[in-house]
Amino acid sequence: MDRFDAMRVFTRVVERRSFTHAADDLGLPRSSVTDAIKGLEARLGVRLLQRTTRQVAPTLDGEAYYRRCLRLISDLEDAEAGFTGVKASGLVRIDVHGTQARHFLLPGLPRLLEAYPDLRLHISEAHHTIDIVREGFDCILRAGDLTVDSSLIKRRLATLERGTFASPDYIRRFGQPETPQDLRAENLKAGGHRMVGLYAPDAPEVAPLDFMIKGKPSHVVLPSAITVTGPETNVASALLGLGLIQVPRYRVEAALASGELVEVLSDYPPTPLPVHVLYSHTRQLSPRLRVVIDWMVEQFRERNRTAH
Repeated sequence: MDRFDAMRVFTRVVERRSFTHAADDLGLPRSSVTDAIKGLEARLGVRLLQRTTRQVAPTLDGEAYYRRCLRLISDLEDAEAGFTGVKASGLVRIDVHGTQARHFLLPGLPRLLEAYPDLRLHISEAHHTIDIVREGFDCILRAGDLTVDSSLIKRRLATLERGTFASPDYIRRFGQPETPQDLRAENLKAGGHRMVGLYAPDAPEVAPLDFMIKGKPSHVVLPSAITVTGPETNVASALLGLGLIQVPRYRVEAALASGELVEVLSDYPPTPLPVHVLYSHTRQLSPRLRVVIDWMVEQFRERNRTAH
């Protein structure tokens, strides 16, 4: 293992706080990771890592060396990326909500892997706040208002149109609202309108229905017979007539085409939903991450265009 490869191993151990996790990420035997760290410490004559039974952490010397390694690795990868003959390779770990992965990313994945046969993707579907560096992700995709670490670098992938939807059975039972005002408490009769209550990740309350009225946002919370945390269950509940939902239009294309769902209050659309890709400044844009992000931008552009 050459010196730069050993540096890459060291930086991943620091970020993952684990020899085992770093070995898994890099596709190396754990013994190779251990030997690389021992070799670096012997060459430098200092202890880089403090090992305990529970985790691994950098020493003061290790923290300083880690930051130097990041800059050197970034410079090397930028230099290599300047030659068109160098193909992106290696593992890219992505976290993305499952519906976005299936709709926007998976259809174009065979083409990406055909162009870059040495590239590998790990796609995770965590629905909670994650520490992108500590948990070993190269990038994450998030929709809506960003509440993640502001130190992350972000790039907008798309802005998704949303709508308000219900099943025909729901409309027969509760009526067709003409304006958002029809949904407010003072205008609801007994047995009036209801919504499927959707909890966003780490949110303490259900997300309100969101309408644009004369260019200004208006929020309405309705009674909920059911509350959910998953986007698929949210749509499935609406199909069963359990309440109004507001989701990006792409999620209900098939149900709208078949008549299983109908759009209501189309003159008062919810605010569009921005989608960003975020990555740590410690990752910079390695050739493989740059390729994957550019590919994701194109995938969202293509799939969003066909939805209109």
